[in-house]
Amino acid sequence: MLNFKDIIFNKKLLFACFLATGLMACSSTDDEIDETEPVELTEITPLFTPQVLWDEGGEGVGDYFSRLKAKVAYGKVYSASREGFVYAHDSASGEQVWKTDLREKSADSGFFTSLKPALISGGPITGISKVFVGSENGKVFALDAETGEVSWQAKVKGEVISAPAFDAGTVVVNTVSGVLKAFNATNGEVQWQIEQDVPPLTLRGVSAPSIAAGGVVVGAADGSLAIYILENGQQGWTSEVGEATGSTELERVIDIDSQPLIYGDIVYAVSSRGHLVAIELRTGRMLWKRQYSSYRQLSISGNTIFLTDVKGHIYAVDRINGLERWSQQSFTNRGVTGPAVLKNYVVVGDFEGYLHWLDQETGDIVSRHHVDGSGIFSTPTVADEILYVQSRDGDLQAIKTP
Repeated sequence: MLNFKDIIFNKKLLFACFLATGLMACSSTDDEIDETEPVELTEITPLFTPQVLWDEGGEGVGDYFSRLKAKVAYGKVYSASREGFVYAHDSASGEQVWKTDLREKSADSGFFTSLKPALISGGPITGISKVFVGSENGKVFALDAETGEVSWQAKVKGEVISAPAFDAGTVVVNTVSGVLKAFNATNGEVQWQIEQDVPPLTLRGVSAPSIAAGGVVVGAADGSLAIYILENGQQGWTSEVGEATGSTELERVIDIDSQPLIYGDIVYAVSSRGHLVAIELRTGRMLWKRQYSSYRQLSISGNTIFLTDVKGHIYAVDRINGLERWSQQSFTNRGVTGPAVLKNYVVVGDFEGYLHWLDQETGDIVSRHHVDGSGIFSTPTVADEILYVQSRDGDLQAIKTP
């Protein structure tokens, strides 16, 4: 369920409501059913009990919009907080290896030292033994993966609130202002930059880029999906995914906020109001289109795509033809994350801090685990069949599924 922090307003628009059932006006009648109310969880008979391997505390993201999520690489789990701390924990034991503070001294701190929050909101991602994060302050940081020392930092126009992408020695970031910018991952030198048009009203979120076959695929706030050549930023094909159908700006919000999912030679993408599509990577030809609306991360296993829609309903869709295999509607308005694929299950988190395991074949809920009461805000990370999840309060857990 989206809240008001998730929407960017232009200067003339002071108030708007976003209902999970669609974009419409808010109800002011006391006796009407509140369609935004989260459903209560029902009792289940678990098939197994998830095992917590380790549990480490830290700073989190609080109540703010964030897509920060753990990244596993080089035998470590990298995580970050909105305040500006980046952490590395040993992936096996959970022991903290290093902690880097990216906050800056405030210019008006006077006699007392005052640190300005770094507002980290994109990443972490890894590559060439570095860890990359972006911030709402329009900065990109590269840290040494072994020591946490800052290798370089760069400035971009607009907030970086989605994860950068890395491939072939290049880091690409997408910003709220519509700037797509590529850096040399070794030294931070700018390789190219393009600016995309941004509608007056968009959701609080932007698509993270995906890189494959020498191309950068990224969604836009106008509901389009485009590819750019990684080497020089030259634009290739563009395809319309979102479908604006309303008469007001609010009703016509059709952002692509989730990262495009590249699987082989096909790109899968979904709009916050519109469609789930399959598109040929090299030509941009649309293979199929189905009506789903989502701003969460897509996942894939074999021939099945898993997604969470704007209502919190979870779907399994055949990736070959787009036909629906099953739906799970027990989590309406519970702020459900995108699904993570793990063994024979998909795992989602919710706003009360619960993780739910669903059977990949049937969508049945087979297990549940409570991390903490602050809530799970981003798709869990899976590496070597271990699930890593971070709560809003910063609690980081490594969980084994029997």
